[in-house]
Amino acid sequence: MWKTALKPRWIAGLVFAIAVSGVFVLLSQWQFGRSTQPEIPVNPATEDARALTDTLQPGDFFHGSVADQMVTAEGSYDPAKQVLVPGRLYNGESGYWVVSAFAVTGAPALSGVAASPQTWIPVARGWVADPADAAAPPSGTLELTGRLLPSESPVPETAPEQGRATAVSVAELINYWGVSSYPGFIAATAEISNGSDVSPAAVPGELKPLRIGPQPPAQQVNWLNLFYSLEWVVFAGFAIFIWWRLVKDDYLRDLEDRLEDGSAHQPDAGPAESHPKAQTSSSEPTEQKVQP
Repeated sequence: MWKTALKPRWIAGLVFAIAVSGVFVLLSQWQFGRSTQPEIPVNPATEDARALTDTLQPGDFFHGSVADQMVTAEGSYDPAKQVLVPGRLYNGESGYWVVSAFAVTGAPALSGVAASPQTWIPVARGWVADPADAAAPPSGTLELTGRLLPSESPVPETAPEQGRATAVSVAELINYWGVSSYPGFIAATAEISNGSDVSPAAVPGELKPLRIGPQPPAQQVNWLNLFYSLEWVVFAGFAIFIWWRLVKDDYLRDLEDRLEDGSAHQPDAGPAESHPKAQTSSSEPTEQKVQP
């Protein structure tokens, strides 16, 4: 069969089949790429800063529609309410987030036995490599701007050291600080005091700005495009199969032609000879019995 496959026309056919299969594989990769693309782009409205008090309510659930929203709030920090969250990266270097409690002016006060007179929100102010570089937050009334993010989950079965937290977890921080809080936290981008920005983004120092951008939406699998990508792979294999089938059919035709040519050149058998007994019996005279 290899002799048949090495015919010039079938070599050309193989090259064509491989080219067609390559095109089908590229189409499969394209469909697979489309199957994992986010269908909903990043919402540009999240970059327009809104008042925190109009965006989220304390004591309410953190709604996904307000995640990544840039917000503004007026209030002040309490330097006694500041923790470090370890295991945070900045330009590939591991360090700490500096998280401070911010009392929000004009925020609704929660009711209950454990509720505090003021409502607070954790603010991730920046990153430091050395805990000793985590200075106290700026004092006085500030105009805070930052990105609103959902509360993180605390690390289970981990007891943080004094002045540390396992994560930016509202549930963990309110117990540590003993305050009422919004159900989320803010990654600060600006801290305006008396008209000047005193945040790490404006004042160089050991405290580095976080610069957390809007998070891309979660990728959703488009099953139709995924099915199409698998279908193109099947087509690629089918192109090679068609070439192999045509070569096999040509080989079988050549084999039949050779068998027919061999039958045509085989000599015919001679006429059958008469049986010797028959010849002998026919030459002998027939004896007749005479009845007395």
